[in-house]
Amino acid sequence: MKSFGLPRVFFGAALFLASRIACAGAIDTLNRFLGSTRTLRAEFTQTVTAKNGKPPRQSEGRMIVSRPGKFRWEIDRPYSQLIVGDGQKIWMYDPDLNQATFKSAEAAFSGTPAALLIGGKSALDEAFHLREIDSGKDALEWLEAKPKTQESGFEKIRIGFSGNYLAAMEIHDNFGQTTSLRFSRVEYNPAIEPALLIFTPPDGTDILGE
Repeated sequence: MKSFGLPRVFFGAALFLASRIACAGAIDTLNRFLGSTRTLRAEFTQTVTAKNGKPPRQSEGRMIVSRPGKFRWEIDRPYSQLIVGDGQKIWMYDPDLNQATFKSAEAAFSGTPAALLIGGKSALDEAFHLREIDSGKDALEWLEAKPKTQESGFEKIRIGFSGNYLAAMEIHDNFGQTTSLRFSRVEYNPAIEPALLIFTPPDGTDILGE
């Protein structure tokens, strides 16, 4: 199955702290997001940059989040791929190969980037160290999250907000690869069709469970 680009499902760091005026409130903004957002819909552009200097890989798609624990991550270009979390399992589907892989949601989410957007505040506090940072490259308010355990598979995450709106994420994994996400057409608390958060393998799909 092709790489999904998003490190281990789905869903941002600078080297110094920003002035309190410049980035005060990024953590508060995240906490407000977690406290007030039940559903989220957005489009995204994803860029994956490898440590070895190979040309970046880009993709575009759409996402839906229904907290806690449910989401749909759909890549439209340059190829179609789908990841669906129904609260119990995470399904990863490659239509070109007609192949689907699933794993338990608990195993997939624990300490991962997805937990920052899909989990609750208690899970966030348990899994990550947070600090506000200055990216030095844009007008967004950024925070950095570092996992408290070494088993997470990534080094750090950056989350950028424009006002109260989720604008960007950067995921730095343990192999030197960076996945940058820019969000657009963000909708907070839209009505979500429940069927979009359930994956039913098409007939003839090769299913691999973990």
